[in-house]
Amino acid sequence: MSPEFLLTSLIIVASPGTGAIYTIAAGLTRGSRASLLAAFACTLGIVPHLIAAMMGLAALLHASALAYEIVKYAGVAYLLFMAWQTLREQGALKVETGADPRSGLRVLVDGILINVLNPKLSIFFVAFLPQFITANEPSPLLRMLELSGVFMAMTFVVFALYGLFAAAMRDKVISRPAVMAWMRRSFAAAFVALGAKLALTER
Repeated sequence: MSPEFLLTSLIIVASPGTGAIYTIAAGLTRGSRASLLAAFACTLGIVPHLIAAMMGLAALLHASALAYEIVKYAGVAYLLFMAWQTLREQGALKVETGADPRSGLRVLVDGILINVLNPKLSIFFVAFLPQFITANEPSPLLRMLELSGVFMAMTFVVFALYGLFAAAMRDKVISRPAVMAWMRRSFAAAFVALGAKLALTER
């Protein structure tokens, strides 16, 4: 595994994005278990993009303006929905004090959808990973799976660290209504900003 791949992947994963913000929010509002679920869900949301890249669907997404726009604006709409739910204190980021068996499923579904509805991830796998696969590689698909596995493991570990740190700060946050209100507006604004950024992104 080349140091260049590991370093570049770490920079990409550690950079604040939708998944990282979602995991941090889950940790603050629902605790450490939810933060780990969110990290796992965001990592799991990478799998469809990997499959699309390996099957050539990502190339179609890149070539077709209509397909790309459909997925992109579905992602934008979902981020705006997340922002609205956050402001209303509903959805996966609702602050919980008791155990709710449905909450884990909600965190998983939202985390997966956040990444699945980001078309840039499919194009990322097509544009980024092949740079680290040599022309004389005997099993390019196997090599791509190996690189993807490392990238996904790194994603989970970094997101989990973000989420667990946020969960450790949870008691200090939820005991202060003013801080909670500020935090809720901040996360809602972050989801809106990420939605706007995605909407303005070109193929």
